[in-house]
Amino acid sequence: MAAYAALVSVMHIIDTIEHHHSPPISIHKQQVESLTQILTFLQEFLEGYKSPVADGDESDPLEMRIADLAYAAEDVIESHIVNKLQLSRSKEAKIDTAYIAEDAVESHIVDKVQLRRSKEAKISCFFNCFGGSKNDSSNHDDEHINLYQDHGKKEAMETAAAADEGDAVGEDVSCIDFYEDLQQVIEEMNVIKKKAMETAAEAQLQRKVSSTHAGSLTSSSNVKESMMVGFDDVQLQLLDWLTGGNRNRQIIPITGMSGIGKTTLARHIFEHALVKEHFDIRAWTTISQTYNVRETLRQVLHQVSGDLRSDLSEEDLGVKLRKYLLSRSKYLIILDDMWSVEVWKKMMVFFPDKNDGSRIVVTTRLSNLATELTNSNSIGMRFLDDVCSWSLFSKTVFGDEGFPLQLEKIGKKIVGKCKGLPLSIAVIGGLLAKSELTPEYWEHIVENISSIVNSENDEYCLRVLKLSYDHLPAYLKPCFLYMGMFGEDEEIRVAELMRLWVSEGFLKPIINKSSKTIAKEYLKELVDRNLILVHELGAVGNIKYCKMHDLVRDLSFQEGEKQRFYYVLGQHCPRGINSQRRIVIPKSTSDKTVRDALETMSSRARSFISGDTVPELLDFGFLRTYKHSRGYSKENVFQLVNLRYITVKLDEGFQIPSSISLLWNLHTLIVSSLGRVKTAAVEIWKMHQLKHVEFGYRGMYLPDPGSGHSDVMMENLETLKGVLDFNLNEEVVKRILNIKKLYIRYQDEIMDRVKCLSYLQCLSKLESLRCDIGYRCDEYLQSISFPRSLKKLCLRCGKLFHLEEILEKIGSLPLLEKLRLFGGQFATGRWEIVEGQFPSLKYLSLLGCEDMECWTLEGSCLPRLQQLHLGYMESMEEFPSEIGEIPTLKSIHLEYCSESMVVSLKKIVEEQEELQGDPPFHVVNQRQPRTAEFGNSQLSCCQRVV
Repeated sequence: MAAYAALVSVMHIIDTIEHHHSPPISIHKQQVESLTQILTFLQEFLEGYKSPVADGDESDPLEMRIADLAYAAEDVIESHIVNKLQLSRSKEAKIDTAYIAEDAVESHIVDKVQLRRSKEAKISCFFNCFGGSKNDSSNHDDEHINLYQDHGKKEAMETAAAADEGDAVGEDVSCIDFYEDLQQVIEEMNVIKKKAMETAAEAQLQRKVSSTHAGSLTSSSNVKESMMVGFDDVQLQLLDWLTGGNRNRQIIPITGMSGIGKTTLARHIFEHALVKEHFDIRAWTTISQTYNVRETLRQVLHQVSGDLRSDLSEEDLGVKLRKYLLSRSKYLIILDDMWSVEVWKKMMVFFPDKNDGSRIVVTTRLSNLATELTNSNSIGMRFLDDVCSWSLFSKTVFGDEGFPLQLEKIGKKIVGKCKGLPLSIAVIGGLLAKSELTPEYWEHIVENISSIVNSENDEYCLRVLKLSYDHLPAYLKPCFLYMGMFGEDEEIRVAELMRLWVSEGFLKPIINKSSKTIAKEYLKELVDRNLILVHELGAVGNIKYCKMHDLVRDLSFQEGEKQRFYYVLGQHCPRGINSQRRIVIPKSTSDKTVRDALETMSSRARSFISGDTVPELLDFGFLRTYKHSRGYSKENVFQLVNLRYITVKLDEGFQIPSSISLLWNLHTLIVSSLGRVKTAAVEIWKMHQLKHVEFGYRGMYLPDPGSGHSDVMMENLETLKGVLDFNLNEEVVKRILNIKKLYIRYQDEIMDRVKCLSYLQCLSKLESLRCDIGYRCDEYLQSISFPRSLKKLCLRCGKLFHLEEILEKIGSLPLLEKLRLFGGQFATGRWEIVEGQFPSLKYLSLLGCEDMECWTLEGSCLPRLQQLHLGYMESMEEFPSEIGEIPTLKSIHLEYCSESMVVSLKKIVEEQEELQGDPPFHVVNQRQPRTAEFGNSQLSCCQRVV
């Protein structure tokens, strides 16, 4: 929620100021204590608050009032920061001006004296010609110079002193105003705190009054029949688990996002003839979010025994139910829509394990809940494929009748827009079944499908989707709302998403955990809740890209706009654009539209997320986040002192200015440049808040920090990418001891740096290293020493570099999971991996090792290898047969390798197929012009393996 995000953000600002190496301002201790106490209370209040208008179209007035006051506190604090830093910049400019004036005075005096000397030299020459003489006046001139210089300096310094005095007075007034403005906000926050306390007390009383009536449960007779298409294989699997030979009582979870068909599958199984025959007792109950254990037990007891008594306690109902189940044969209980494992923990004792094959089926949107309930069988529901989606749509609209040919093409467009979600297909199909069957009307449906799904049958569809949002803990809601800022169907890079979350300041701190770790955990929670979809995995199983289903994104977008969490340019803005903190500029928005909007917009905006258009940001001094798909090329960006996240594209001739150090809280700096390679400002070494620095594809030179900044340790820096000829030495290493990801490139051999890579071993937290070595710089690798913390390593070296020695070092790294090697040669033509090497390696890529003729594996090496990528290896004739015996191997990707090598791999695949009955791993050969069969597996020239 927007209010919770705003509260956490203010806490972040206060904490950063309090712990900053060189804070731009100070806040009175008593005000810090008051603010912290109020903000903490309001956070805790919102964590348990249930909005009475959550189902309406309007935002909650209490939440919005809390958000507005948090925004007011931010504005007061950050206004003072901007004023102080602008004053600091102004002082520096005035001092520079004073020195310039001093230099100008001195230059003028010297010019005047030199002119006089020139005239006197001519007169002296005249007298000498006639035998006369002229006294030397050089000493006299020097006296004049000193006199004029002193006078000029005095005037210049007096001007500067007068300016300083004026600044000092202004600074004092500013501090008094800051204290008074912040105190006023604190007083208003105290008022809202009292209101929150009253609301919390009323809610607690209401819960006590209504506790006996809680739990809106649905019995089997109240659930309407739903059509099930596309889940035949899942239904058969579930039937097998329900009626199979295992006699222990089993819990079988069915998981998936809202609307994907969990309840429909459970309903069909519950009513299946085989299930009715197999189980003597069947009961169905819906748990829901606001569960009531007593009412659940009463419902189940009523269905299995007919007992309608409602005067028994929870314990008595449970004991009676347990006795009844023990006296009968096997039972099947469906617990639909479970949201918490706690409800099961409270009831499990009443469902006995009689060793008779009883079963409990649980449907839930929370994938992680399945692992808490059982470590055996579970079903994860998937989206429908195109064929099944079309089948469900056809049956929903026309039943058993044929599909009209004139509507088939547009009908498939409609189905495609539903993205395989059964709920979406059912809602649209139900609407069209009652509507006119014309291509024009169906075209209208295609253009407006999301809004139609979210409005049609509102009592059911939106309620189903919104339950997932309502059940989120308060700390996850800002992350979910933020996802609505991305475009429909956009593939979102997870690393960038997490950096944006951090820069926004709405991740609640957790003791002893970095902000990146917290972001990862929050992302996993949203994935486990099936609100974010995994789109692409990395080589070692990490999530690289994610997406949202269109309907879930629409929910996020709708809630975000309702709570004024962000504003999308071009949309209606009921509260006015001046109140917006985050501005989204969609792709293809015209420059004029952006300019017109920004002219009327308050400078209080904190974030710009832009697709194509680059807005002028000079007046937006409070800006924290600027994300733009093409970067930003205006030099005034470095005047925005509150920036935390910035992508910059530098024009030809423009360097990063030294004033970048005034960006006191910058977390992420991503710089690319046009023209020649540039040198970054040495002042970067003073910016200890930096977490992520990236210098783009071309890279940049980063000067040595020098002795002037020896007291600044960059303890927050975790990522440094794109540094050219990086001079790793003792002075540099001690500043970046917490670095986790380092990408460096050497293109010039500098003799005093050839040993610099030996210092890598000092970076004990380094997890990912990429090192590109130019063809003249192979000597750098001779001294390389790797830290044992490495998990990912990418090396690119010249063709003449001998790989044997360095691979022996790499093979001993205990945590290494991913290795990519480009270039180099094997002097012996042979690579031998012995037992114990590469114990954790999951991904191995060798490209361009042209002299490798033989590869041998000894013992149980590479025990965890999952993906193998070999390319441009014409000299290698055959695969080691031990490859087929690696149980974890999933895929082999060959790229322009020798024919004999391909043939040997085919033989290994066929042998393993005979032993196992299935292909042991998937194989892709990128050289062959057409697909080659490997038993039942294929070598495809067009398939990409991630």
